[in-house]
Amino acid sequence: MTITKEMTIEEVVNQYPETMIVFMRHGLHCVGCHVSAFESIEEGAMAHGIDVDALVSDLNKVVAEKKTKF
Repeated sequence: MTITKEMTIEEVVNQYPETMIVFMRHGLHCVGCHVSAFESIEEGAMAHGIDVDALVSDLNKVVAEKKTKF
């Protein structure tokens, strides 16, 4: 499954725990807060002044890398 900017932060982290570090590196530290259940990646990125396209690209890269290891 491809991660999209419309997905909630919680949805992505629950399915792909390895993405937590990517969110943190981009400055989106709310991966564990209650808002992450309702906030899309795009909404979170916009609220924190983060480039959503770069974030989504990096999220998909880390998921793809993990899949190729197995």
